[in-house]
Amino acid sequence: MSDEGGVLLEKRHGHVLLLTMNRPERHHALNRELTAALGAAVERAEHDPDVRVIVLTGSGERAFCAGADMLEMSGVEASSRPAPAPSRDGGTGRFLTTPIPVIAAVNGYCYGGGASLAISCDIRLASESATFRLPGTEYGLVVAAATLPRLVGSSKAKELIFTARRFTAAEALAWGLVSAVYPQPELLAAALALAQEIAGHSVAAVRGSKRVIDAATLSSAALELEAETNRALRGSPEQSERFRSATRRVTGR
Repeated sequence: MSDEGGVLLEKRHGHVLLLTMNRPERHHALNRELTAALGAAVERAEHDPDVRVIVLTGSGERAFCAGADMLEMSGVEASSRPAPAPSRDGGTGRFLTTPIPVIAAVNGYCYGGGASLAISCDIRLASESATFRLPGTEYGLVVAAATLPRLVGSSKAKELIFTARRFTAAEALAWGLVSAVYPQPELLAAALALAQEIAGHSVAAVRGSKRVIDAATLSSAALELEAETNRALRGSPEQSERFRSATRRVTGR
């Protein structure tokens, strides 16, 4: 379990594991350390029979997750971890593949890789002040194209991904991206209450239901195509320049 100064805080509420991303100075941007910590926490939970549901959120009231750490990715700041960044399945991708039900309590900015992380969860609740954005096309990459359509439909997914525009929690609710919207002070309690309700049912039946629903709505071929497309795009002259330009706009460096 992380200590109070770690990038990921872990707290048990009975059979519910609360994971709180804790890089408030960067709006919980996903650097290598946080990505690795998230993957490791899910792996530990999968080996703990007492964990029946996971709730994921960000500390404070401003951000769920602002996406990838652009300063680290651009090389402006060195990573605190010398090892390579974890793979999708070894890091945040574990939220998509884990058999444990995961609820995202989206409490603020939910952008880029952070939005993709929330989309990978099974259920999303949001605060009234939460905002969302999928800026992959602006940066020259494909983000959430394999997973967003099953939530909002192909036409709306194309609109949100092609335009990279920001949208509100109310819009996310209307389009089916989130299940409910709460005042900020009520969000986490609502997420934990929902998690406790799920945890009270048959673990085998809940996990079996998740497996069947994912088989009916999630394409492994589409996931691999998205990964393959990004491998081809990443590092190209256009993508590199777009990412550098975006980094300068966002960070001022």
